[in-house]
Parts: sequence; C-alpha cells; structure tokens
Amino acid sequence: MSIYYKLYEKPQPGVAGGGIKKWYGNAVLDQELSVDDLVKNIEKFSSFTEADIRGVMFAMEHVIKEEIVNGKIIRLDVLGSFYPTLSTDGVDKEEDFTASNIRSVKVSYRPGKRIIDALAQADLKKKV
Repeated sequence: MSIYYKLYEKPQPGVAGGGIKKWYGNAVLDQELSVDDLVKNIEKFSSFTEADIRGVMFAMEHVIKEEIVNGKIIRLDVLGSFYPTLSTDGVDKEEDFTASNIRSVKVSYRPGKRIIDALAQADLKKKV
C-alpha cells in the first residue's frame, strides 16, 4: 500500500505579488473507510461478531464523548490518544482572561508508536 501525494504551488506569505513561490506536497485522500468497512475488516482479524464490534464501537463513542468533555485524555494504548484543545484570543493581563476569550473547543489526536512507525515506513508515490 502507498500514500499518494500531489504538488501545489504556494506564494510567500505577506509579500505583495506573492514573492518567491515554492512547491509543496499534499497527501491525496481519495478513499474513506466507513464504519461498515471497519467492522468487516475487524471481523477478519478476530472472533467477534458484527454485532459485538458495533456494540463496542457505539459504547466507545459514548464513553469518549462523556470523558473528553470533562477534560480527560483518552489513551487507547498503541492506537493513540484523543484530548481536548482550545483556541483562544490573547489578552494583555492574566486577570483579563475569561471564558469568553475561548473561541472554540476541539479534539486532537496523537497517534501511538505503531501508527507513527507504520507511517514512517509508508511507500510515498506522486499521483499522476
């Protein structure tokens, strides 16, 4: 399996007329695995039934949702971690910061070592 990339040209930020343009690579994401696809693949590697897998996934979604809104890191062993992050507006003094300075609350994902290692060994190919 390979990760394909395509190239795009990007102008120099903050320079009138674009300045010196450089070429960058971007991963081509042309396929998506659905829950059905995941369930079928997990069935191949385990003795669990489709109903078991779907039940665990459903329960996992609810537990993650419940715990992440309480500021917890959800560490899924070698799969990685999910954790809440904030986007905020800055203020001059600490005492001036209030919850209204928080623009958004998001969830971030940090992959585990096996996923990082797999990506480091991925075959990279230019999409033509």
